[in-house]
Amino acid sequence: MTKILITFIFLISSVMVSAKTEILDRIAIIVDDGVVMESQIKSSIAKINQRYEDQNLPKPPIDVVEENVKEQLIVEELQLQLADRAGVRISDAELNVTLERLAGNNQMSLEEFITYIENSGDSYEDLREDIRKEMRIQRIQRGRVNSTIDITEKEFDAFLATDESLDALQPELLVRQILVKDKSTAENIINEINKNVEFSDLAKRYSVSATAQNGGLMSWKRLSEMPALYENALEKKSVGFISDPLESGSGFHILKLEDKQGDFVQFQDQWKSRHILLMPTAIRNDEETERLLNEIRDRIIAGEDFGALADEYSEDPGSAKLGGDLGWLGQGVLADKFEETMLASEINVISEVFKTEFGYHFLEVLGKRNHELTNELIEERAYQVLYSRKFDEELDNTLRTMRAEAFVEFKDLD
Repeated sequence: MTKILITFIFLISSVMVSAKTEILDRIAIIVDDGVVMESQIKSSIAKINQRYEDQNLPKPPIDVVEENVKEQLIVEELQLQLADRAGVRISDAELNVTLERLAGNNQMSLEEFITYIENSGDSYEDLREDIRKEMRIQRIQRGRVNSTIDITEKEFDAFLATDESLDALQPELLVRQILVKDKSTAENIINEINKNVEFSDLAKRYSVSATAQNGGLMSWKRLSEMPALYENALEKKSVGFISDPLESGSGFHILKLEDKQGDFVQFQDQWKSRHILLMPTAIRNDEETERLLNEIRDRIIAGEDFGALADEYSEDPGSAKLGGDLGWLGQGVLADKFEETMLASEINVISEVFKTEFGYHFLEVLGKRNHELTNELIEERAYQVLYSRKFDEELDNTLRTMRAEAFVEFKDLD
């Protein structure tokens, strides 16, 4: 009897302990098909209070903090539910890449970063799941918002003309000028320039500008700081550009864009090439594929048209209908073996057949240039700024709409 009583008391005690454990965490908010737990609210409030203490800042009223935390968790839960319905998943491999990048940004290896997190009293596994959750939310945000963003050409041009854009993006230009009194002299100078006579020598010989003895060299200036006549002539021009004679009240100006400097000034060696690709198949093995491609190569060397044969035979869907033309490309874009062959090839010489991970190729380099990327980089950066602003605006509208349309029930936890 005593044993039975003891066992019964133990069972009752276990049930009571279990009951106490269950009420340690409670549903605080029902959000559509999901919930926000009381522990999530308390944990978020604790983290916010800790940040205020770490920065030695006065804490806002607790009811304000609690209300903000609840709203943030509601919106987060709605987005995670949307991610679930859309099948958004973040693989461990993708998560690891993100964590390695995060560690690198803090000048640590991943192992050092994990040790740092654990020594700080935090859980690395909890951090992984928090980042996974954040990545899922970001992905669903992009999916919902991207389709609503539209940047018009008018908006783009207006932004590039603002003082903010000009100061942040526009490079400084180094310009030479030749100023003469009559158009016939200006035209004679253009003829000499076309015969490769040095611009600076012509400036010293003909120019009536104060910069003549300096070879026509002017001081570094942004386009927006130049006269409209110069600005219109030099806008979006590359280094080395020489203008036609430009008429003003002082006479006729010939301008040469000598150099540029700024955060977005960049030059890149580029190659223009074309190729024919054949891929081994279940009915055509490597040896047969290579033999067929050599036969096609021999036909081109014998005089047949490269473009026509590329259109007929090449199995590269991106270039076949363009006669095999890959356009102008810099280094680091193409497969390693393809790039190695391209760099070693002479202009207008058909390469030997070679193999990459895509199949068998031969190529012909049609030209090489040092191309200025400044305008593309400036436009890309301007687009990023405008996109970011619109994204934030559209995201705010999207989240407000989601919150307004959601079923939300607050539980009384008192």
